[in-house]
Amino acid sequence: MPEGGSTGGPLEGVRVVDLTTVVVGPICTRSLADQGAEVIKVEAPEGDILRRLASGCRTPSMSGKFINFNRNKRGITLDIKRPEGLAALRRLIAGADVFVSNVRPAGLRRAGLDAASLAALNPRLIHCGITAFGSGGRYAGRPAYDPIIQSLSGVAGTFHRAVGEPRFVPMVMTDHVTGLVAAQAIGFALYRREKTGIGEAIEVPMFEVAASFVASEHLGAASFDPPEGPTGDARLLSPDYRPLPTSDGYITVHPNSDAQAHAFFEAIGRPELKADPRFATAIARTENAADYFRVRVAALAQRSTAAWLEIFAARDVPAARYNTIDDLLEDPHLQDVGFWQAEDHPTEGRLRHARTAVTFGGGMRAATLPAPRQGMQTDEILAELGYSPAEIAALRETGAAR
Repeated sequence: MPEGGSTGGPLEGVRVVDLTTVVVGPICTRSLADQGAEVIKVEAPEGDILRRLASGCRTPSMSGKFINFNRNKRGITLDIKRPEGLAALRRLIAGADVFVSNVRPAGLRRAGLDAASLAALNPRLIHCGITAFGSGGRYAGRPAYDPIIQSLSGVAGTFHRAVGEPRFVPMVMTDHVTGLVAAQAIGFALYRREKTGIGEAIEVPMFEVAASFVASEHLGAASFDPPEGPTGDARLLSPDYRPLPTSDGYITVHPNSDAQAHAFFEAIGRPELKADPRFATAIARTENAADYFRVRVAALAQRSTAAWLEIFAARDVPAARYNTIDDLLEDPHLQDVGFWQAEDHPTEGRLRHARTAVTFGGGMRAATLPAPRQGMQTDEILAELGYSPAEIAALRETGAAR
């Protein structure tokens, strides 16, 4: 570890070699880094495309997205198409605990970076390959990004059912979910390695992860064979499953249990609905979701957001104001818990980022490393691997390291 590298997080002492780009892989490795792992981000000479895939940069190669997804990592630039650059990467992997990649499997095999090849180099290595599609299926090896996966997995189809046309969630949701699943799988593999001493090969396919996410929520009555009814949760697929208008804005109210629903009916001045067979029980409200939501829509338009929040709070009905993205920056609860944190980046100046939401009573990462400029620690990391100053200079001269 570099000087000052002691982190106090639960993954302190775990070294991760991160050969990932864009979002899905960097989300995974950021999660590991936030929990104390030493993550070394390896970039090709052209750099991670996410460095440039956003507006509002202070410098062209340091987008806000890149900074957010790559904190707590050190950076090295190697041209692994050159033998000397690939040799440096293999030396780095030889001393690592985890190798994470979202390079397509065929590319890894060509470079000798597949799980079998690296197991011979480092038998304790956890090799995690994040792919678009599982290796056993006909889509294996195809390129894909989040919109492709949202379209294939049924995520866009949930909007089709709800609002009449397919849409994408306006964030790269399947990247986020898959990245976090990959980090979870790595944690499981590290635990098993502690007992066996042997490494592990992990495959995390985006399509299957997203399809499982949708199926868990919407398989419903089709879980039975033969099906007991159609797929889809009628409540979640209602066009009125959304923040609803009040007299001066929007509010979200979501009574779920019978007690909460009955309290909601009292709060809106419709106590007779407690005995209405369409709404008296959770099962009935699910079966009559469209009518139930229409009751909400009609009632909530009659008062202001603040008035409803006060009324619902008095009756312990789950409700919240509607936040825009900009509102999040000023949300009082997030201020209370120190969610927004400031840092001074050595080249990008004053920055704001969202801290990791998870806390550990046994200790957290003590300090945040700034997202690296490209190749920021190349010489430092090569020296740690045993390269002499003359050898580092030679790697630079050939372009194998930058």
